[in-house]
Amino acid sequence: MYNLLNDLSIVEVSSFVASPTAGLYCAQMGAEVIRVDHKAGGLDYNRYMLTREGRSLSWENLNRAKKSVALDLQSGEGRELLVELASAVGQCITNLPEQSFLSHAALAARRTDMISLRVMGWHDGRQAMDFTVNAAAGYPLMTGPEDWDPATAPPVNQVLPAWDFITGAYGAFAMMAALHHRGRTGEGSEVRLPLGDVAIGTMANAGLMAEVLYRGGDRERLGNAIWGAFGRDFRSRDGVRFMVAALTPKQWGGLVKAFGLQEGIAALEAETGVRFADGDTPRFQHRAALFALFQSAADGMDYAALEARMAAEACTFERYRTAYEAANDPVLVADNPLFGPAPANPSGFDYPATRSFANLPGHEAGDPAPAPYLGQHSEEVLAQKLGLSSGAIGKLIDAGTVALSDKDRT
Repeated sequence: MYNLLNDLSIVEVSSFVASPTAGLYCAQMGAEVIRVDHKAGGLDYNRYMLTREGRSLSWENLNRAKKSVALDLQSGEGRELLVELASAVGQCITNLPEQSFLSHAALAARRTDMISLRVMGWHDGRQAMDFTVNAAAGYPLMTGPEDWDPATAPPVNQVLPAWDFITGAYGAFAMMAALHHRGRTGEGSEVRLPLGDVAIGTMANAGLMAEVLYRGGDRERLGNAIWGAFGRDFRSRDGVRFMVAALTPKQWGGLVKAFGLQEGIAALEAETGVRFADGDTPRFQHRAALFALFQSAADGMDYAALEARMAAEACTFERYRTAYEAANDPVLVADNPLFGPAPANPSGFDYPATRSFANLPGHEAGDPAPAPYLGQHSEEVLAQKLGLSSGAIGKLIDAGTVALSDKDRT
């Protein structure tokens, strides 16, 4: 954790992935992020997968470095307390519907310079999830083996909920932009961030929308090949699969030399009348012949030897790993300064935890912080942010409006 935002507090009322990710990234830069949940836990509190002790590893990792307040959000008093807390802090991240008790209007009525960031499904208010917006944006029908029949081939969903994480990152950025605007003008902001807009907007920013409209049709499926450039998976003589990519002249020349294909490439250039060093277009257009050459060369070498040759030529490549292999890879994890000492996780399970993805030389990164227990900071936050006395908080606890830490739950 860095301390760049240590003068900033944010109330987060979230569930699942996108909205908690926005809060997480702010917390990793030093912000005090106060996650408020229903006293029995939010919709994602018991999200798969659970440890034997019943703790969600997903929740634990998306809520690191945050504080937790537990309220009875099914009661009017609990909801009123949350609105009061969010408006007192001045910044709120949520994925609750706009037409809820936590609307921007309800918050701004108490504080005119309020900043609220609301992660939504679609821009028109319809519900959506990562995997449904991905289906709508067209990506699953571009994924899969190139020899599949477009008329009958099934869609291929991605495993990573990428739109959720991109939306969370954009949400953190939008919060910083709104804060900057308020600092200059004194004005608050209502920020609405639809997950669907992130997906279809990214498609447009990537040039894909313009491309298919210009072509008047869809891209063909390419299997594991890179669109518009040279890159694909290959298999060595001893059966190791690896990915290579070459976008620059240096990367291309290094791959040709590492695979020992100088003569083969020269012969193919003479046959086709092109120079593959000239750029992506000739390499992409003649990819089938090039892939055959590279795979033939890989068939004659074990991966260890080929890896050494590619490394010597500064090629861009990586061996395919399972997630379990990646988690145990010393270069990726154990020796990577991204990861720090395992904090005191609520699950009781020790495993690598991340610092901020951004590395700021000259700034102390600090060690990863644990996720809170549900309700761990209820008393502290209500006292500090709302000025409630211990007696007043005690009455709220006795009434069931506020809950304390569930550390010792059974």
